Amino acid sequence: MATCPECDAEIEVDEFDVDKGDQLSCPECGSNLEVVGMAPLELDVAPDDDDEDDDDDDDDLEDDEEDLDEDEDEDDEDADKDDSWDE
Repeated sequence: MATCPECDAEIEVDEFDVDKGDQLSCPECGSNLEVVGMAPLELDVAPDDDDEDDDDDDDDLEDDEEDLDEDEDEDDEDADKDDSWDE
């Protein structure tokens, strides 16, 4: 038996079916939990991999915005060159 660190619900876990590092979810609150200790069985909130992915996505968006800004600058320069031909 283990306790959810989020909602303090008792979770029935067979100690022989899990290993340290295994993840499961709390049936009461739905939190993702990780087995961090075996004797006694201890659970902790599992790290969110989604947060790390979101950070990477934010970096990608910033890079894309910078690329767009550079493209706009290049377009402006091209437009200036085109105007000089008309004069």
